[in-house]
Amino acid sequence: MKIRLAVSNDIPEILKITRACAQKMRLQGIYQWNGYYPSKEAFEQDLAREELYVLQQGRSLNGCIAISTHYDDFYKEVSWLTPDGEHFFIHRLAVHPNHQGKGYAQKLMDFAENMARERKLTSIRLDTFSKNERNQRFYEARGYQRLGEVFFPRQSKFPFYCYELPLQP
Repeated sequence: MKIRLAVSNDIPEILKITRACAQKMRLQGIYQWNGYYPSKEAFEQDLAREELYVLQQGRSLNGCIAISTHYDDFYKEVSWLTPDGEHFFIHRLAVHPNHQGKGYAQKLMDFAENMARERKLTSIRLDTFSKNERNQRFYEARGYQRLGEVFFPRQSKFPFYCYELPLQP
């Protein structure tokens, strides 16, 4: 198993992974991802910025994560723990449902957090759906603190909770 920078040929498989995750969440009553998100265009932007990574085992892709430095405007209203500056924003973390429960999401987050520490960044920020309690527990167990909420009207009428993990120098 390895985590590597994604290439354009990975996008169809990444979309299969995220669509399978969206379907599983819908079956659990979690309407976090839909036909608008995550989109091929979002992954293409991640790829263009060299911020899209995949978890590969043999020839199969089992997960993905966008590790971004791009600061989206909708986060400006959040009272972050650290001043704006050098941060990673985690987006579109997904592990195919057939491979969930094997620690792959932990490995993807370890990868992102280690990269942030190597680059001496201030923190890692992310959001997760307010109705996805499993994700909330996952991030809180890693030390992330819930700070505020943002809304993505094309995704849900419910908020997304913003989290931050300050990194020690």
